[in-house]
Amino acid sequence: MRLPDIDADELTDEQQPLHDSLSGRPEVQAMGLVGPFGVWMHAPDVGAAMAQLGAKVRFATSLPANVTEVAICTTGAHFRSPFEFAAHRTLALRAGVDAASLDRLAAGEHPGFEGDEAAAHAVATELLADHAISPANYADAQQRFGDRGMVELVTTVGYYSLISLTLNGFEVPLAPGMSDPFAG
Repeated sequence: MRLPDIDADELTDEQQPLHDSLSGRPEVQAMGLVGPFGVWMHAPDVGAAMAQLGAKVRFATSLPANVTEVAICTTGAHFRSPFEFAAHRTLALRAGVDAASLDRLAAGEHPGFEGDEAAAHAVATELLADHAISPANYADAQQRFGDRGMVELVTTVGYYSLISLTLNGFEVPLAPGMSDPFAG
């Protein structure tokens, strides 16, 4: 990683509130301040804002978990962000997303998602590749998720683009137990 690790026993007054707020998140309890969380500790004011948006995107949208995770994994695969994809592949599997589809996505192949998952993948793929959503894919996704869901879906892709770029830009390593989905 391009940034030094931060010792939890040596936090500044500015870092302590962010550390305290992140410490309650399940992924931080399980793995510690890895991934974007460790990066954010170096700019705690930015980190606090990012953590707040991330909590909304992950835990407080109208979208089903499998739809959110497909959008996140599609974004992680687009940016070839090993940490992002590996972390959310596990969450996608828990949400019921097909493992073979996720493997194809990581390999750069068409994943073969169906239904709502296919709609989320199509929206994310077009936003990332074309910087827009075709009328047909927008209409399909809007019918499935509604206006609120579309805002949440596009925001999810945008937020996880930022997270993927953060992880890649600072060369954040995989956490113990993760494997590089893009190796080989």
